[in-house]
Amino acid sequence: MKHLLTLALSGAIVLGAGAASAQTNWDMPTPYGDSVFHTQNIMQFAEDVSTATEGALTITVHSAGSLFAHPEIRDSVRRGLAPIGEILMSQLANEDAIFGVDSVPFLAASYADAARLWEASRNQIAAKLAEQGLTLLFAVPWPGQSLYVTEEVTSTAQLQGVNFRAYNTATERLAQLMGAVPTTVEAGDIPTAFSTSRISAMITSPSTGVSSQAWDFVGHYIDTQAWLPKNMVFVNTRVFEALPEAQQDAIFEAAAEAELRGWEMSVAETEAKIATLKENGMQVHQPSGQLAAQLREIGATMTEEWKKSAGPEGALILDAYARN
Repeated sequence: MKHLLTLALSGAIVLGAGAASAQTNWDMPTPYGDSVFHTQNIMQFAEDVSTATEGALTITVHSAGSLFAHPEIRDSVRRGLAPIGEILMSQLANEDAIFGVDSVPFLAASYADAARLWEASRNQIAAKLAEQGLTLLFAVPWPGQSLYVTEEVTSTAQLQGVNFRAYNTATERLAQLMGAVPTTVEAGDIPTAFSTSRISAMITSPSTGVSSQAWDFVGHYIDTQAWLPKNMVFVNTRVFEALPEAQQDAIFEAAAEAELRGWEMSVAETEAKIATLKENGMQVHQPSGQLAAQLREIGATMTEEWKKSAGPEGALILDAYARN
């Protein structure tokens, strides 16, 4: 009953006593906890919207899947059960390969390249969302995915036959192309999988490396930044367009600030988490020339595979990315 009441009030107009104008409150489901920088950035976004509209529009953030679970958030916004929400963009890649462009290994392996790729793909992502009745507001990347190994790796030859953690089809394919043996392991099972020798190498962000205390089972971090997957925030278009124009403008302005701030927070998160890995005894390396060249070859193969699945629209994104 409490949950249904929350949904019923989502986006409702509440008249304050003696107020000259209506006040609107939006409930916003997000997948991650309050300590995650994505959530902190969204909370600041909500505060900025409230300030800019002088409280006429407020956004209540429901973090950690407390209102809707991560896989349910997109559809909840489409159906108007929540006006606004956040998801991992590549979560929609099974529906349309375009949404997986930021998760193609080694296509954009730095923040600079990730920014160029976002510039090249943003309009198409926005158009795809528009077809679903959603308006894109902003997107922010996670730290780049990097290698965790027991010994320093300077060539993919050293990964031949190694049990390598996989958590989706892309990481499974990556392991195969490196000559490793893909083994499915969820994030929460990483310590157990290493301690029982189910896996002896993985690729993940420095954030996950710290949360799983990777230093307990591997000694080397190779800063490949293979891809920087993004979270995106969108709003139900019908609900958005029902707002006064001044409030729509305030949301777009706050979203632009949130995107810029979020990218800066992501860079800071990367630096802080890598420092934590070092503090706990892990050795941090840049990829050797040989390894970097081999990974670029793998990236080219996986990019062509993605291009085939994404069709002409994918080709347009890659062309624009190459020109940037």
